[in-house]
Amino acid sequence: MSQPLTFMAVHAHPDDEVTGTGGTFLSLAAQGVRTVLVTSTMGEEGEIVDPTLDEQARKDLFPRLAEVRRQELQASVEILKIKELRLLGYRDSGMAGTPANNHPDAFWRANFDEAVRSMVKHIRELKPHVIVTYDAFGSYGHPDHIQAHRVTLAAFEAASDPRCYQDLELEAWQPAKLYYTARRREDTIKQKEAGFGPWKNRAMNAALMGTPNERITTRIDVRQFMDTKLQAFHAHKTQLAPTHDFFTMPEDLQERMMGYEHFILASQKNGKRLGEQENNLLGNIAGD
Repeated sequence: MSQPLTFMAVHAHPDDEVTGTGGTFLSLAAQGVRTVLVTSTMGEEGEIVDPTLDEQARKDLFPRLAEVRRQELQASVEILKIKELRLLGYRDSGMAGTPANNHPDAFWRANFDEAVRSMVKHIRELKPHVIVTYDAFGSYGHPDHIQAHRVTLAAFEAASDPRCYQDLELEAWQPAKLYYTARRREDTIKQKEAGFGPWKNRAMNAALMGTPNERITTRIDVRQFMDTKLQAFHAHKTQLAPTHDFFTMPEDLQERMMGYEHFILASQKNGKRLGEQENNLLGNIAGD
């Protein structure tokens, strides 16, 4: 192959890289695949839950929270053996309907053409064969997740068209496949029944948040990497306290929720360049 086999995941905030793709990053890195992470924002709107900080220390930390979460993200990247990290440089938009949605630097308010151009630049420079991001609902409706979906979907198509963004002076590149991350509907329901995860909130519809099995095309068994995934979660200490459900749920539920990673094959380009290695990257193994 003229280019090293490359996998790219596009995520919204620090810690998202672990949730849906942490084990996949580790599995592919163990196979010699070049792995790349694009993170859209630095999670400036998230709560600070580090139990070692008192209330005053948390207030003092907020002005430089982006810097701290950048450091935590870098630590996670190293644990997950991600070869390269790229940042889109936008601000966290906060949850839907909050004032943060209207911040001029928020990803949700980004000039769409400029955001797509930036993503096309990363794709043409890094030449990924497979790209993963969120579905149209952004997994759970967060504005930044939805925007990551929109931008990545447009860039997946535009990167291969030499007429688009000629000013970048980069050769057009067509990724072979685009996947969306998925959380099985039955798993979200099981988690809610056990009283863990955001689904324990009665206002959260666990069935709506999950993905029906028939939409899932790919399941990656990452059970051997679960301990390392947990280490990567621990790196995000301002976001995930030691008492977080990820760390305290029963082992059988933990294995169910984190031992497998699920995806939806959204697009596949069947051009001549699609070789056997590219075609097998992630594969199409139906989850059950």
